[in-house]
Amino acid sequence: MRLEIGNKVAVLDDVLKGVVTDVSDNQVIIETEDGMKFSFLATELVRIDKDQHELSKFSDINNPLLKEKTKLNSSKKSLFKKDKNEVVLEVDLHINQLTNSTRGLDNYDMLNLQLDTAKRKVEFAINKRISKIVFIHGVGEGVLKSELLRLLNKYPVKYYDASYKKYGLGATEVYVFQNSN
Repeated sequence: MRLEIGNKVAVLDDVLKGVVTDVSDNQVIIETEDGMKFSFLATELVRIDKDQHELSKFSDINNPLLKEKTKLNSSKKSLFKKDKNEVVLEVDLHINQLTNSTRGLDNYDMLNLQLDTAKRKVEFAINKRISKIVFIHGVGEGVLKSELLRLLNKYPVKYYDASYKKYGLGATEVYVFQNSN
């Protein structure tokens, strides 16, 4: 991931977020909303897409803007045929669903636990020939979603936003390509 000046970023192992003001070699300087400047390695940061950052305002399923967006999407034809016997694996990546306690875990550890779970589920679906997975990640700042999409790019899958009607804005549906062997 290449960071550029002006990118919004979040720090993986901290609750800091800000805007990139300088990039030199592997060092990145970010400025927080309150004007503080910090230096990090590029590997310690994750870019936050503007759309994801703005989505948190519209995460309520009864929001009129969300209803308008679902009407626009309903007119498109689905790329996949829906079968009543189709197996869809739902995976909730919220941290409270994955562990009994977050005591002793920082943001970096929680993100890694969530991504490891996603990786295991994708590999399970490939091995068991399950064609669809829905990852429920929530809206938040978009860090988990962006890292999840980066992980999914390593597999023979296609992904897109899951049904807004069923999951709201916080889920990604994954279609697993099946090998004909």
